[in-house]
Amino acid sequence: MRPIRSYVLRQGRLTAGQRRSHAELLPRFGIPYAPGPPNFDAVFGRTAPRILEIGFGMGDTTGRIAACHPENDYLGIEVHTPGVGSLLKRIDELGLTNVRVIQHDAVEVLANMIAGETLDGVHVFFPDPWPKKRHHKRRLVQPPFAMLLVSRLKPGAYVHVATDWEDYANQIVEVLSGERLLANTARGFAPRPDYRPLTKFEARGLKLGHGVWDVIFRRIPRAPHE
Repeated sequence: MRPIRSYVLRQGRLTAGQRRSHAELLPRFGIPYAPGPPNFDAVFGRTAPRILEIGFGMGDTTGRIAACHPENDYLGIEVHTPGVGSLLKRIDELGLTNVRVIQHDAVEVLANMIAGETLDGVHVFFPDPWPKKRHHKRRLVQPPFAMLLVSRLKPGAYVHVATDWEDYANQIVEVLSGERLLANTARGFAPRPDYRPLTKFEARGLKLGHGVWDVIFRRIPRAPHE
């Protein structure tokens, strides 16, 4: 995979609650990065549909989705400690048992910790848009990433990307359309599914006339001769 990172690792300000949750709860709900897939059934204590979320930010959306869908297991990836601490605090407050966290680079996690054709879904909500043209190479959704992602999806599994940058949304559709094992679920952009809640930031932007674009593709089966 490309060595260019899609993020800048910033220290950020940790609240006392985030610091405490990170220290006390990461050993319980975190999965250390390792160069091999863990036994996720053992980690979660069951076999259930598994959804990966890449870059969960402060974890509000992750917690809300997991609470509404206890039938699924959610594996969240984030590099920034304040966000990890925030989600861990939410997991504890809501009593969630179906969320685990990996604090590491998402591309390396996908490449080394997720076995082929094991994911039922992937969420990438509001990835860094890197709006300046000279920084577009840092955007997460690029052809090499899409190729890796497709290899980790079960047939019938979905990938859902949401962004509030129209040119990035168009790029995402173009990149995912280039994968022969992915099919768009809509003609271009999809309506926001009920499972993705509106964030406060998004709701405020929509009131101001800003756009949000959801892109949802599904993995199709391979041809019998492949």
